[in-house]
Amino acid sequence: MSPSDEPLQTAPEAAAPRDSGRITRGWVAPAIIGSALLMQTLNATVIVNALPAMAETFGVEPLRLNVAITVYMLSAAVFLPLSAWLADRFGARRVFLASIVLYAVGSMACGLAPDFWSLIAARFIQGAAGATMMPVGRLILLRSTPKSELVGALSVVTMPALLGPVVGPVVGGAIVTFADWRWIFFMNLPIAAAGLFLVRRYIPEVRAEAPTPVDIPGILLTGLGLAALIFAFESLGAEAVSPWRVAGLLALGALSLGAYGRHARRTPHAVVDLSIFRKPTFNAATVGGAFMRTAMGANPFLLAMLLQVSFGLSAFAAGTMTFISAAGALAMKTAAPPILRRFGFRTVLLVNAVIVGVSFMSYALFRPDWPHWAIMAILGVGGFFRSLQFTALNGMAYAEIEPPEMSRAAITSSMVQQLVQAVGIGLAASLLHLLMTLHGETRLTAEVVAPAFVACGLFTMISMLWFVRLSKDAGDEMNGRAPKG
Repeated sequence: MSPSDEPLQTAPEAAAPRDSGRITRGWVAPAIIGSALLMQTLNATVIVNALPAMAETFGVEPLRLNVAITVYMLSAAVFLPLSAWLADRFGARRVFLASIVLYAVGSMACGLAPDFWSLIAARFIQGAAGATMMPVGRLILLRSTPKSELVGALSVVTMPALLGPVVGPVVGGAIVTFADWRWIFFMNLPIAAAGLFLVRRYIPEVRAEAPTPVDIPGILLTGLGLAALIFAFESLGAEAVSPWRVAGLLALGALSLGAYGRHARRTPHAVVDLSIFRKPTFNAATVGGAFMRTAMGANPFLLAMLLQVSFGLSAFAAGTMTFISAAGALAMKTAAPPILRRFGFRTVLLVNAVIVGVSFMSYALFRPDWPHWAIMAILGVGGFFRSLQFTALNGMAYAEIEPPEMSRAAITSSMVQQLVQAVGIGLAASLLHLLMTLHGETRLTAEVVAPAFVACGLFTMISMLWFVRLSKDAGDEMNGRAPKG
């Protein structure tokens, strides 16, 4: 996940809302923003379980309903670069409220969709709203929270969002089994109504003092580049998409982003400020952290293939097992800030990269005759330590970012995360096809899927090449750690 009526000030003063009696710091504001983000994570989790039922309603093949997921990601990629300018121009709080309303409208349209193409159009609306909701919500925290409190605030903001993967498989299975799939979209409406009330009452309005002009060419180039790359990686391993088309999309994405790089060097108000990658903490958290996020993007897909296809478990049974990973992640959120204060970002990121990598590799040992409690225990421990790594990466990324740079930093981080999620799924699908060929198998087995988890673990550890170059006190301002000497 990555994240504005007063001019941008220093963090403590900017945090004060119009009514000074309202509580906007501590856990209240992050929890409210995180609860709004719950709509996205919950919806993303439950829709997968509903695809077969939705396909039956519309009279199409279930595989074709994957477009409902892909079009959301494509819409988010197109509108994501615009969110920073919107927040600076109109205020982050106002844009956040508008995103909640638009997401609710898109959800209602999905639930009422009479045919396949109406559903796709409604998912496009959802994706546009989601593109601004998450980065702008994070931006509100970045601009209204002192740096020394930011790690704790980012931990709190992800707690409600983590409930999506925890309850999503169970809720989605129950809705599809005992009710109608349309309720997976309608259940967003009360969450949106509560979010609107709480955001208006408790969240401060912060915006940049002098919003920069909108960078239309930059938005078009980054949007086209991200959309092409995401669609290409989503299509990897899909028999319906020819390799030439995938290669063409990859080339289009690379050319578009390359053209943006040249555009950004001669444009003072470029939508994505590439110079922030020269800051060691942001570079390590964003580029180095991308290796872990790629593996994390692949992990749910690989687990679904292992437990449902290889082991033959039902979607509901597999969901009740894998939710423990999100439960472990939720448990870590309260422990992460004191751990980071005690050991510092560099040490935590280096040591935990090994732990996270080994946890991925341990999934390769799963076999159908293993007791379910043993699999759940390993998944829970893995989720616990991955959550610590995410908290460290999300917090350290903004250690050297100055207030005027916050909006572009938040958007840049969100764009990278959006891209690597698609990369992870696409690479995992291609790797499984390759492993099936090498094993001479026509279906997925535990022996076929196991090496993919080992590859994920090793891929995660590549991030250490960035973390080891950090100074020992990197990011200490973010966690309130007392400087040495």
